[in-house]
Parts: sequence; C-alpha cells; structure tokens
Amino acid sequence: MDKELKRLLERQHYRVIGDHSGVKVCHWMRQKLLHGRVCYKETFYGIESHRCLQMTPTIDACTQNCLFCWRVKGFSWEALHKDFDSAEMILKESIKAQKPLISGFKGDPRCNEELWHEALEPNQVAISLTGEPTLYPLLGEFIELCHKRGMTTFLVTNGTTPDILEKLDPLPTQLYVTVAAPNEKILKKLCAPMVPDAWSLLIKTLEILPSLDTRRVIRHTLVDGWNIGWEEDYTKLDEKAEPMFIEPKGFVFVGGSRQRMAMENMPSHEKVKVFGKQLGTLLGVKILMEREDSRVVLLGEDIKRCKIL
Repeated sequence: MDKELKRLLERQHYRVIGDHSGVKVCHWMRQKLLHGRVCYKETFYGIESHRCLQMTPTIDACTQNCLFCWRVKGFSWEALHKDFDSAEMILKESIKAQKPLISGFKGDPRCNEELWHEALEPNQVAISLTGEPTLYPLLGEFIELCHKRGMTTFLVTNGTTPDILEKLDPLPTQLYVTVAAPNEKILKKLCAPMVPDAWSLLIKTLEILPSLDTRRVIRHTLVDGWNIGWEEDYTKLDEKAEPMFIEPKGFVFVGGSRQRMAMENMPSHEKVKVFGKQLGTLLGVKILMEREDSRVVLLGEDIKRCKIL
C-alpha cells in the first residue's frame, strides 16, 4: 500500500488490515452505543447497528473516482497489487481490529454496557466502506467464511464488474448496486470512471441482476445539481435490474467530497422523498419507510420482505 495513503487513513481512524483491507467504526455504531439511535439499515432491514463490522478488502482500489465519494483519491488495483491477502486473515484481523476501536466507548457513562459487550462479537459485515470490493479476487471465499460464522453480509458495488458478480459464489446476504447516474454523460462527469466502457458495464450488471439469487437493492446516490431528476431514465435502469428494493439516498458532504463538492450539493430529505415518490409512481412501487436523519427512503412492494433477521 502507498505509505502516504496508509498514514492518512490511520489519521482518519481507519485500521489498515494487511496490504489492502481496512476497518472503520461507523457513525451509527457510536450513536447506538451512546444514544440508542440506530442506522437506517437497522430500521429498514433489521441488522444490529452496534454489531456491524464496516470494512473493505480493497481500501486503496476502485474503478471510479466519484466526486461525491469521501475517499481522498482513487487507485488502480492492478497498479498496486500483484499479491493479495487471504480471506481468512482479512476476516480474522478485521474483527480483531474493531475491538480496540470501540474499547473507549465502555468508559463513557452514556454507553450501554450490554450493547458494548455484544458489539465485541459482530454478526453483520458491511463490505463497503471505500474502494470497489469486487476487485478482491477471494471475495466469494470471504463471504463464505462470514456466513459460516453466522454473520450476514451486505456487499456494495458500483456495477462496473458484472463478470465478477455473475460468478460470485456464494452471494452476499444483500447486494447493493449503486446507480448514481441516469445516463452515460452524467456518469462520466460525476463518477469519473477509470475503466473503459463503464456505462456498458453498469448496464450489463443491471441486466444480470435478476438472475442473482439474493436480496437485491439499487441505491441511487442523489447529488443536488448533478443527478436529481431524470426519473424516467432511472425507471428504465431499475426495470432492467428488477431489484427487491430501491434506496434513493442523499449525498453527504463529508471526507474527500468536501474538496470536490459544495454543501449545496447535499439534497434535503424532502427533495430525496419527492424523487422517491416520482420514481415509485413510474415503477409501480411505494415508499415503505424513510429516515430523515439519513436522507433516505426505501421503495418496494411489500414491507414484510424487508427484514433479514
């Protein structure tokens, strides 16, 4: 790993695992332990915020340089890595690394001690955080190890690796595909892909998505002034994907995005909700739930299908 990047990540409270993985305590774990407030994924899907391990096997590699991403900059996996760490080591060390990250919460009088002890044994892995996780060639083995430990897995991808997704075995408990642009022109400007034919790759991902036997979610990351509107174009993309759920979610002005975006690019919850209603009408689905504090709404057909636990 680039030494300068590693030092920067550690200053930002990441724990770097091996040569290309990392862990960071989620904002919502802190909120759950200290204030009893939960992540929207707990509200929507039933995972336990305080028992979630937020990690990535590709902390320094991505196929895009999205302007709204909190990462500092993007790197090419091929340029940085000829070898890669084992799935077993990454999972073991990720769980181990999270423990000192949450150790300080126990001394806070606001901390729920029972929840803190539960947090030491995560039962959910959010394979996202940063980078493009599908670039890790042992991702299937990693997911399998998580499932053998009784852990659920949420995988987030930008949709530029359809051939990998098509062969991924086993699949995660829940698969997110981020669709942050309604057309190729906006994708090139907003997501700044580092791979050729990124739009064609995304379309291919959406086309194979219905064949993947797992819970499938499309996430529309909404950036005011960039990609809000175009509901008819998003509808055509979502119809290809046939997801179980759709999450229109507002961009958050944090991290590296502050160097490329402005506060005005962060849409209000009301604007996200209006987008969701319009998209839902076109798709024949409805808003099942919403979280104003996360600027996100959940679209789907049946609220009973939401919970995974």
